[in-house]
Amino acid sequence: MKRAFVSLVRRDVALAVQVGGGGGMAVFFFFVTVALLPLGIGPNLNLLGQIAPGLLWVALLLSSLLTLDRLFQADFEDGTLDVLSMATLPLELTVVAKVLSHWLTTGLPLVVAAPFLGLLLNLSGDQFLPLVSAMLIGTPALSLMGAVGAALTVSVRRGGLLASLLVIPFYIPVLIFGVAAASSNVMPAVSTQAIALLGAVTLMSFVVGPWAAAAALRANLKT
Repeated sequence: MKRAFVSLVRRDVALAVQVGGGGGMAVFFFFVTVALLPLGIGPNLNLLGQIAPGLLWVALLLSSLLTLDRLFQADFEDGTLDVLSMATLPLELTVVAKVLSHWLTTGLPLVVAAPFLGLLLNLSGDQFLPLVSAMLIGTPALSLMGAVGAALTVSVRRGGLLASLLVIPFYIPVLIFGVAAASSNVMPAVSTQAIALLGAVTLMSFVVGPWAAAAALRANLKT
């Protein structure tokens, strides 16, 4: 079972790298969004520095939505998902493997790119560590929640937009706690509490997300 899990993760990561357009597209959208924001807000560096964590988190959330349809859609269309559902690996663990590969190819590159883009927004030096820490903790929750939306709309042709609309309300706690975590230069206690709450959201998503996504996939595979 462990070998099947690792093989599935390697397969999805290799496909994402070979096909392209997934994590690279998300990072490119992340960069373009952050680069355009100063043009709309103006050259006020103090203002940009104050709102930089919020801008980075909003841009990251929007970027992560671009690749939700890649979680299950291709495997559903070519029949691979039917084979995976009948394999020895439980469908819940299959969902976890796909979420992990999605995070490795999309979430992690976005987190790596965030500090460099923070320089464009005059992000304070003491905010980099809490911001990156919060993103490392929070982005797995985005992939887990996104998997539920992707599973619910897997039978809908080009259902990426619908999946995005379904999961955006559930992204709001991650956004709130993620932005609060970067306020360590002003309120260190608030930052610590925010990171703890963000970790709780991720753990809850890990407990609920795979089961909900697997149930949605089974319902779609029966139709």
